Amino acid sequence: MKILLAVDGSAYTKRMLAYLAAHDEWLGAQHDYTLVHAVPVVPPRAAAVLDKATLKSYYDDSAEKVFKPIRTFFQRQGIAARCIGKPGPAAETIVAQAARDGSELIVMGSHGHGALARLVLGSVATKVVAESKVPVLLVR
Repeated sequence: MKILLAVDGSAYTKRMLAYLAAHDEWLGAQHDYTLVHAVPVVPPRAAAVLDKATLKSYYDDSAEKVFKPIRTFFQRQGIAARCIGKPGPAAETIVAQAARDGSELIVMGSHGHGALARLVLGSVATKVVAESKVPVLLVR
């Protein structure tokens, strides 16, 4: 199964990885894993004064900070995982990457806010569930 893991390096990502590790059906060499991290975009006015190499380096370094411990987790499990860091809004980036890769499942951690908090604040998880054409497994 092609599984896309949406990661941000937070405690919710760690909880999602712990859930996967505790469930053999979700973590194993029989699956194809892609880790996706949506790097916050540098505001246009700031980006305008930076050269492209500096901006790319910033995005790559930001993504690598998130991927490094997760890559170690997968290596300890003896599993290969592809890492993709892209600048952009998180929900749109996750859904677009899942469609591009032909992912069969998106797995992500969630803060577990109630209905009122989602109504007022919105949520990346809520947007992914609403926009995704593939099933989404939310780990709280």
